[in-house]
Amino acid sequence: MNAPVGGGGDLRSPRPEVADYLDMLAAERGAGINTVAAYRRDLDDYLGFLARAGIDLAEVDAGTLRAFLVDLETRGLKASSAARRLSCVRGFHKFLYAEGAAEADPSVAVSGPRKGRSLPKVLSIAEVDRLLTVVQAAASASESPSAGRRARRMVCLLELLYATGLRVSELVALPRAAGATRERYLFIKGKGGRERLVPLTEAARTAMAAHLAAVPEDTAWLFPADSDSGHLTRQAFARDLKPVALQAGLRQDRVSPHVLRHAFASHLLQNGADLRIVQELLGHADISTTQIYTHVLDERLKAMVRDLHPLMDG
Repeated sequence: MNAPVGGGGDLRSPRPEVADYLDMLAAERGAGINTVAAYRRDLDDYLGFLARAGIDLAEVDAGTLRAFLVDLETRGLKASSAARRLSCVRGFHKFLYAEGAAEADPSVAVSGPRKGRSLPKVLSIAEVDRLLTVVQAAASASESPSAGRRARRMVCLLELLYATGLRVSELVALPRAAGATRERYLFIKGKGGRERLVPLTEAARTAMAAHLAAVPEDTAWLFPADSDSGHLTRQAFARDLKPVALQAGLRQDRVSPHVLRHAFASHLLQNGADLRIVQELLGHADISTTQIYTHVLDERLKAMVRDLHPLMDG
């Protein structure tokens, strides 16, 4: 029996089947470093379960996978986390079967744990306005040059995020040249190498110009930072946003960079944007991903019937 890889902290190379699968995800599906790392952790956990159960990978059947789901539930994983892990394992077994490394795909007959379709956290337009008002006030009333630069950077981050709906990873890694654009849009290369244009508001363009004045000319990034990547990290942005939320009178757990992306999409739909257009702006490959926002469309349709139907007057 092949010895599976250990837990998520194991630094050894993954077994060949896992390495091949991860290589395929990166090369053929354009999976990023973080996605590949997450898949590897999930597969490490799965192979660890097989090792504890004394089951070789070639011996896995539907019963084994159901036992794995029970094990995940016993360990207290939420249904959504267990479903994500099963999805990874399904993909792995499907890959092994397609490559001729397994005689069958044991995951075909296994259904995932039931989970509710959670709605994204969304701020109202008024709440986003409060966040922007707080950071703009801080930029105008800074007591020191360094505080002013930090405040203008936060104004730029929030204006850009709310104007474009960029993924947080896309936003923090914008090149310095993006801040100097004279166009009314940005050209973004997103997940899987997919390219798209996102429009810029005048407020976002103004905020970029104010921030760019303090960005060194010899840096490659619009938001340079002392980090391994050379630019602001998602974690640092999320951390710096928490006190802004507090000053705006909002609960800190309701505000994050990703929530601003959700606000961008939801507010567009509330104001009549087409779901396909929002899909394109968000960079979703599949419309089903964007359909998490259909609750907004449902409310809009209800309001239209209430306001426009001739028999609703009474």
